[in-house]
Amino acid sequence: MDTSPLLGYSMADDLLRSRRLVRHTPPPLRGAARLLRRASGRRMRLREPSFRVRENAAEELEERQSYWAYSKPVIVLDLLWNLAFVCVGFTVMGLSMEEKPVVPLRIWVVGYILQCVVHVGCVVVEYRRRREVGFGEVGWGSGGSGSLGSGSDVEDYGSEQGMADDETSVTKHLESANTMFSFIWWVIGFYWVTDGGQTLLCDSSHLYWLCVTFLAFDMLFVVICVAVACLVGIAVCCCLPCIIAILYAVTDQEGATEEEIDRLPKFKFRRTGNFEKLNGEAQASEGLMTECNTHAPTEHVISQDDAECCICLSVYDNGAELRGLPCHHHFHCSCIDKWLYINATCPLCKFNILKPSNQIGTSVV
Repeated sequence: MDTSPLLGYSMADDLLRSRRLVRHTPPPLRGAARLLRRASGRRMRLREPSFRVRENAAEELEERQSYWAYSKPVIVLDLLWNLAFVCVGFTVMGLSMEEKPVVPLRIWVVGYILQCVVHVGCVVVEYRRRREVGFGEVGWGSGGSGSLGSGSDVEDYGSEQGMADDETSVTKHLESANTMFSFIWWVIGFYWVTDGGQTLLCDSSHLYWLCVTFLAFDMLFVVICVAVACLVGIAVCCCLPCIIAILYAVTDQEGATEEEIDRLPKFKFRRTGNFEKLNGEAQASEGLMTECNTHAPTEHVISQDDAECCICLSVYDNGAELRGLPCHHHFHCSCIDKWLYINATCPLCKFNILKPSNQIGTSVV
């Protein structure tokens, strides 16, 4: 269970990274899931298994966000965006050489440009490090099928990995310092612009509007990042099948293949308890899960508490097709098949379905 704080960082931290067009890390989605769980009414209250599935789905999204943030198109967009700020800043300062602002706006613009340059350097270093580490792992793993290579190869890889870790530590510390300075510098710029007021607008209009533009873009990205994070968090809690369907459509097969998924047993659900409705909604009812496509079908009793798909939160209807996993968890076929195509682990307990069957006992908690 994740014990991180609800939002992981404050609004100030959003502001710190606002200029970094795509470098933001949205508030942890698992924290948002816990907030919505506590704030929801009786009709939206999640059972513990359903809540755990959403936390694991949020973790999957966070990992993918970290990967996408350093993909080549995103890196190029980020660099172009920051370099555009640098070019605009120098251009406007060159056109406003005769302006004499009552507050040191030129110093603020120079500091702003330096932040962009430092950020660009950190992004390039991190991107190159990730590529080198990735290529190193592929080359190392492909050296032989049964061994890790010679001792010297392992030592060389270990030394290269240690150097990469040291470089990452320096880059992260530099980026953190730059981020903290960005927040302080934004506050100073906001104070100078508001303090100068109408005098700046009349005497130094170019510098004034340049600073206002930079400050406004920073705040705009804060609002966008927070809004997107909230929408994704709500979607994970209330419409998880939609998120899975989107990931299924836009990502390559990274989990189980269709053949591996089809080898998992499929079941038909049949109600044995009384069918009840509460406020117009069908309630879960105990039943039997009968295996399909077999000459000697086995039956499993499903309690009332388990007669619900933890992904879509829908109760099992008569005749519903279910997919059983080696860890003995079950879901609607239409829900779990797409998930397994993306990630070959159970969304409830994280058991890897591609592991040999003799490891089930040691992997399921």
